[in-house]
Amino acid sequence: MKNKEIISKLPYSKPFLFVDEIIKIDENGVEGTFTFDEKLDFYKGHFENHPVTPGVILTETMAQIGLVCLGIFLLDNNFNKNTSIALTSTNIEFMKPVFPNEKVTVFSEKVYFRFGKLKCKVSMKNEFGVVVCSGEIAGMIV
Repeated sequence: MKNKEIISKLPYSKPFLFVDEIIKIDENGVEGTFTFDEKLDFYKGHFENHPVTPGVILTETMAQIGLVCLGIFLLDNNFNKNTSIALTSTNIEFMKPVFPNEKVTVFSEKVYFRFGKLKCKVSMKNEFGVVVCSGEIAGMIV
């Protein structure tokens, strides 16, 4: 399955699509990017005059790239309109802020995929290669 095809199968659309590109993907993990446009609504009022990307959005970005894109790849032809990947747990540590117009890269490594559950170690780096957040995310295929 090609990277653009995986992105087209994501159950999200703008402004809630947080995947610009899949750089690489295989059965063990995925690497992808997203740039946080300064015009995104959640920046309005989130730290007035000094906007910062909310942690829940950083978590969602890691989940979309690191869990859902990988799940679609792993399911390959078994992923269809009736298939979803539901988030079941997160454990994320935040180290640095992400500001408007920053491009981030998400790295995900599969911990396991069995009995319909996918668990991954994820990290997000800024353009300088500095880890801004990392942890684990898991989801169920439904």
